[in-house]
Amino acid sequence: MKVKEMRTKSTKELETMLVDLQSKLAQTHIDMRVKESPNVKQIRALKRDIARVLTLQCEAEIKEMEKSNE
Repeated sequence: MKVKEMRTKSTKELETMLVDLQSKLAQTHIDMRVKESPNVKQIRALKRDIARVLTLQCEAEIKEMEKSNE
């Protein structure tokens, strides 16, 4: 998913997306150990998506803190 699409989502939607991505990553790790041919590109993409969501959440927290300090 693109960052522009993620920025339009609310904090609740980002939280649910993060949980889904983390569970997909865990399942992919399990599948990689069970199956013979691992899909390393999928793991890398999931990790990047998780990092994007965490970054957006951090940006939102910083904006809230700045608003409360004003």
